[in-house]
Amino acid sequence: MNTATSQQAVVELDGKDLPAHCPNPLMPTWSSHPRVFLNLDGSGSAKCPYCGTQYRLKPGAVVTGH
Repeated sequence: MNTATSQQAVVELDGKDLPAHCPNPLMPTWSSHPRVFLNLDGSGSAKCPYCGTQYRLKPGAVVTGH
């Protein structure tokens, strides 16, 4: 049996990048999907339900509420 794993880069976010959403501005237009806002979990990470891109907060990122 042959298993393939895709090695996708993790998108690191700073506090100023919040609220997090996908697709992000660096993604090519051809791979776009509807914009979805991501809720970062307790560990500071989230995965896009459309494309599977993984997002996480940078170490030491300052998150402020509004």
